[in-house]
Amino acid sequence: MQETFDLDSNPHTRLNILTGEWILVSPHRTKRPWQGKLEDVSPDNRPAYDEKCYLCPGNSRADGDHNPDYKASFVFKNDFGALLEETPLASINEDDLLVANNQKGICKVISFTPKHNLTLPEMTLPEITAVVEVWQKEFSSLAENEWIKYIQIFENKGEIMGCSNPHPHGQIWAQSDIPLEIAKESDRQKAYYAVHKESLLSAYLKLELKKQERIIFENDHFVVLVPFWAVWPYETMIVSKRHVTSIKYFNAAEKVSLAEAIQKLTIKYDNLFETSFPYSAGMHQAPVNNGDNPEWHWHMHFYPPLLRSATVKKFMVGYEMLANPQRDITPEFAAKKLRELPVVHYKAEQKIKI
Repeated sequence: MQETFDLDSNPHTRLNILTGEWILVSPHRTKRPWQGKLEDVSPDNRPAYDEKCYLCPGNSRADGDHNPDYKASFVFKNDFGALLEETPLASINEDDLLVANNQKGICKVISFTPKHNLTLPEMTLPEITAVVEVWQKEFSSLAENEWIKYIQIFENKGEIMGCSNPHPHGQIWAQSDIPLEIAKESDRQKAYYAVHKESLLSAYLKLELKKQERIIFENDHFVVLVPFWAVWPYETMIVSKRHVTSIKYFNAAEKVSLAEAIQKLTIKYDNLFETSFPYSAGMHQAPVNNGDNPEWHWHMHFYPPLLRSATVKKFMVGYEMLANPQRDITPEFAAKKLRELPVVHYKAEQKIKI
């Protein structure tokens, strides 16, 4: 007799409404034993100041510049940026087969704090709010350059995410064209807005808040959830309750609320496996100098690679590289795990017990 279909136990595909792409979910595979790659866990015993760190206050950077003795966040132009402002104009097309265009941009680094041994979940709410303030200020300043079309604010945390320096920091890349992922999300949001006169994420958020199946945390201004279409095991998304197109329009209360959402989410991440949880995180928001883009709704993606423990990483290989992404644990399972975790950092809890 054919069993009744169940999202929690049967293989199925889910649609990413922001990109139009599909993901294969295979919840029955969670029972398989793991004999694959185990990642090394680096000891988290960094000093508050490291004389060899190019991001610590007062130290020299690779290009010979000296950091000021900063007390909060510090921003500077990346000494080895992937994009360069002076790139000459060029367009190459050989028989529609060899096609290339110049790409112009500005890359900046934001040191979140002068303390070498902290990460966002270990910073105070006012300290994280100050980072949000810097993000907003830099976004607005960069957008004044008319040739800039998109501004990507992001953070890579942890060695296994390719982070080259453990000092807590993020980056901003501002460029002359709209990147691929943003173009995909633009098309989907624009199509939905044209029909419903409401942002795609406003409608999605109403449904998620009604169902309460994938919600991790919410405050007055933001919701933290595991997207229905999540690819990474503990992937999450922060979505603003108010429909705003970019960080530029957040008011003072919203900036504090965003800092709180980031703090509580990243604490839960660290508490999940009691390790400094790696991830790549970044905001998706409207392009700049390209019209009003009323369909755009600000949100922030978190893509962490850890699967079963601090030493087991999710790899995108085989079918995922050649066909489409696949995951085993369901977004609902991941949301429940994260939702039930405490919002007191495990290190602070250990100090209390001592």
